[in-house]
Amino acid sequence: MVPEPAAAALTVFYDGACPLCRREIAFYRRRRGAARIRWLDISRAPEGEVAPGLSRCAALARFHVLLPDGRRLSGGPAFAAVWRALPAFRPLGWAFGFRATGWLADRAYEGFLRLRPRLQRRLAGPEEADRDGLPSWLRAELRSDHAGETGAVWIYKGMAAATRDAEVRAFASRHLATERDHLRALNEVLPPRARSRLLPLWRLAGWLTGALPALLGPGAVYLTVDAVETFVDRHYSAQIDALETSGEHQALLALLIRCRDDELEHRDEARHHHGGDAGPLGRLWAALVGGGSAAAVALARRI
Repeated sequence: MVPEPAAAALTVFYDGACPLCRREIAFYRRRRGAARIRWLDISRAPEGEVAPGLSRCAALARFHVLLPDGRRLSGGPAFAAVWRALPAFRPLGWAFGFRATGWLADRAYEGFLRLRPRLQRRLAGPEEADRDGLPSWLRAELRSDHAGETGAVWIYKGMAAATRDAEVRAFASRHLATERDHLRALNEVLPPRARSRLLPLWRLAGWLTGALPALLGPGAVYLTVDAVETFVDRHYSAQIDALETSGEHQALLALLIRCRDDELEHRDEARHHHGGDAGPLGRLWAALVGGGSAAAVALARRI
């Protein structure tokens, strides 16, 4: 949690990994009065709250400022607060400080948010790739993790859509919630421009991997989950070993350990349900699932 300095006119939370946001903040920081504002780049902040009641994820998704009295503003009103703190922009800040004009400013900001991903892609040149502070090998690994967690979400969606078994549906619902949590966490650490460009393919592949076994019955479902999670355990464990050896990126290390431990719980629960006796066809299917997962990871690291 970030304490507010007493001398600051206000605290500004911005996404330093976004080329558009970074340029805009650099412009404001060159203006007179900017020295009294606390500028916080939350793209490098650890997971959790960056201010009371404000998570890092929420701060990355929308512009926020913290006033000296502890009130928090976002969107158009937040920009108006910044303008009022800078003498050159103070008339503009007061003009948008009214309810009606503030509403207009907020609607304009909402429109900007819809355009922001496109503008970010246009502004991000080759030099932007390293702005997140991650080495290229780790960025590629996280890209594969993000693709894998996207696929996992859709595995359980496909499973729930295709099964008529109440126990399987409950199993899918529980684990879908966990996989969504993993995906949200990876969304926070991996910028959109660094994610796999094949996400639609991973969603389709995941849905089919969940739905097809569900049509065959609970045994096929649990065998599939066992095979997927067995591969995921090896995949995450290799990354964890590499980070433990390097001694760096401790927040990421903790995230990957949490994800792996959750996946092991999924595997063990699935293994308990199918009893561990797969038979020749089951072993062949498990090998195909594991091989397909390995191929998907190799592709996601690159594309």
